[in-house]
Amino acid sequence: MIDEALGELRTATGKTIEALRRELGRLRTGRAHAGMLDSIRIDYYGQSTPLAQMATIAIPEPRLITVKAWEKKQVQAIDKAIRESDLGFNPQVDGDLIRIPVPPLSEERRRDLVKIAKRTGEEAKVGIRKARHECIDLLNEIKKEGDASEDVVERAKKKAEDVVHEAVAEVDNVVAAKEKDILVV
Repeated sequence: MIDEALGELRTATGKTIEALRRELGRLRTGRAHAGMLDSIRIDYYGQSTPLAQMATIAIPEPRLITVKAWEKKQVQAIDKAIRESDLGFNPQVDGDLIRIPVPPLSEERRRDLVKIAKRTGEEAKVGIRKARHECIDLLNEIKKEGDASEDVVERAKKKAEDVVHEAVAEVDNVVAAKEKDILVV
């Protein structure tokens, strides 16, 4: 039972860190990357479809994204979806290829993105602490029911604290790396 509780804590912290990486991957840095377009969805025959399922996304240059639609009829719909997104891109249609120039970020916008990254990191830490709280509650329940001695439960609580400490350190490392990536001009 104790191993299951600690395993659930490890799983929860791992999922939280992966979710943090995905969220930070969507944040725009000075360079173009395909993940910038992950949030764009296109109405495709009545279905809201992710852009990556309708086109090939390439990064031929650090400040340019190209999108090649698999169906020529969908080029205008993709162009419209990119323009209407909150990304602030101005795509240029060239036949069946859409070129999206990625403008450089201003210093003010970079600082705002760093604040967003730090806030996202804090939200991840809150999720990790919530998982710790649930684990400790489960360990207390095990002790209360008499399924394990008090010493065993206390050692498990220390292991839980170690797992949480490692996860919080990983969150700090991920956020620091993203902050560095954002601030590089």
